[in-house]
Amino acid sequence: MGQEYLRALLEKVRKGQTTVSEALSELKHLPYQDLGFAKIDHHRTLRRGFPEVVYCRGKTPAQAAAAIQELAARHPRVLATRVKPKTARFVQEQIPGARYYPEARILVICQNALSPRWGKIGVITAGTADLPVAEEAVLTAELLENEVERIYDVGVSGIHRLFPHLDDLSGTKVLIVIAGMDGVLPSVVAGLVDKPVIAVPTSTGYGANFKGLAPLLTMLNSCAPGVGVVNIDNGFGAAVLAHLITRSGGKDA
Repeated sequence: MGQEYLRALLEKVRKGQTTVSEALSELKHLPYQDLGFAKIDHHRTLRRGFPEVVYCRGKTPAQAAAAIQELAARHPRVLATRVKPKTARFVQEQIPGARYYPEARILVICQNALSPRWGKIGVITAGTADLPVAEEAVLTAELLENEVERIYDVGVSGIHRLFPHLDDLSGTKVLIVIAGMDGVLPSVVAGLVDKPVIAVPTSTGYGANFKGLAPLLTMLNSCAPGVGVVNIDNGFGAAVLAHLITRSGGKDA
């Protein structure tokens, strides 16, 4: 329930095409809808520009489906993250239009056509093992109507693989750089470009990686200015932050 929806509803009231009582009925769920196990925040689109996202880890398939259905009834675009295949199958039985991306563990409902209208985001990974986090970021950014440039498997063990892509990076507004192991790549990238870098540590690595803690600390201690860091494996959070950075500059010409 975004600004365009509310404006259209108020116009209908003004023109006598709908009654005040009917409009109030439409608006009564504006703050949130209580499902018992969850309170779905329908007001979030007005505050943030995008509806509430369903985090499925820890929810039963039935709970996830109920939350997604409630959002889909009032919003043309719905995103669910960390969706297991069992939950995805259950949701798709209830909502045939739901599309599941198993690598990213994301489920999407999109009832209208998407076209990029905000700035381009670059998504860079150190290795192929980082792709689940990267694809979570990519799909989130695309649903938020950003154009995305993928640059994968260019980690520091073969940094020469990154150099042919430097011209591509110049056309972006912000970069999401994803790395496990030693987590050095965001610092390298930040030293080569004049774009803000959002660093995403991943849990990829052997024992002393400490499930992503080692690259997290490396990124927090980056000597390259202009690097911000999100939580371990949080491709979704990185994409939302990147989207807000691009949106703060206004629409692309």
